[in-house]
Amino acid sequence: MKEERCCKICKAKIKGRKDKIYCSTKCKSEYNQRLLAATKVVTGDIDAILHRNRSCLLEIMGKNSVSKKIDRTELDKKNFKYSYITHYHINKHGKMVHYVYDFSWLIFSDQEILITRIRRK
Repeated sequence: MKEERCCKICKAKIKGRKDKIYCSTKCKSEYNQRLLAATKVVTGDIDAILHRNRSCLLEIMGKNSVSKKIDRTELDKKNFKYSYITHYHINKHGKMVHYVYDFSWLIFSDQEILITRIRRK
C-alpha cells in the first residue's frame, strides 16, 4: 500500500515526486518566510551590534585607509563591543586577530589597536 504524504504547511495530500514535501510553491514560500522570521527574532539584536561595530571601524578608517593604528580609547569612546565578532584567527605570532565583516583588528599589549580593511578579490 502506498504511503500518503502530507504538506508540511497545510497538511494537504502531496502528489508527484517522492521527495516532495510541500503541495505548492505557496506553501514552500510560507515555510521559508516563517523560518526567516524565526531566525530574525533570535539574531536581530546581535546583528545590530555587529553592524554598529562595523560602523565604528569604518568611521575611524574612512573610505580609503587600508590599515591604521589607534589607541584603544578611540573605540571605547564609540562604545565598541569587543566580544561581538564575525570570526577570528590566530596569526603566526600567536596573537588573535578579530574580524567584523570586512575589517580586522589586533590588540597590542600597550593598548594600541591595529585596524585593517580586508579587500575582497
